[in-house]
Amino acid sequence: MFFTKVVVALALAVSALAMAVPRATNATCGSSPETSTTSTTVTSDASSSDLSWLSGTQTGDATYYSTGLGACGIDNVDTDYIVAVSEHLFDNYPGYAGTNPNNNPVCKKQITANYNGNSVTVTVTDRCVACAVTDLDFSPSAFQQLASESVGRLYGMTWTWS
Repeated sequence: MFFTKVVVALALAVSALAMAVPRATNATCGSSPETSTTSTTVTSDASSSDLSWLSGTQTGDATYYSTGLGACGIDNVDTDYIVAVSEHLFDNYPGYAGTNPNNNPVCKKQITANYNGNSVTVTVTDRCVACAVTDLDFSPSAFQQLASESVGRLYGMTWTWS
């Protein structure tokens, strides 16, 4: 009982912290350099009953982060073609019981992302707390297949499940 209360309190604290992090910095999943002075308005994620991201073409922002041990329990390096999906997508993926993230069925799923005529196929190995529902946070090597790291954030990237 005590352990459950501690876990719930910790989860609430992390959620509150995530809400306080401006979306434009994407600091929780690792940060990409921000070269734009455009302000970004934080919008709430879709309800957990909205699973529109399960099929069709999605649109979101793309960022990159320094890799390591991800939420799926897979240790990656920056040269791997991997991606972190949003916390909302990760936590609400059908079949995920919410207990052990290593067992989430979204882990190892493949996504093909497109931006400005460039394309990359990546594997889901992580969870991005600061991402909006259909944003993706890439390893540096995967991001570079879409655009130069110096861009920092790509607006209007599209993606589909592979």
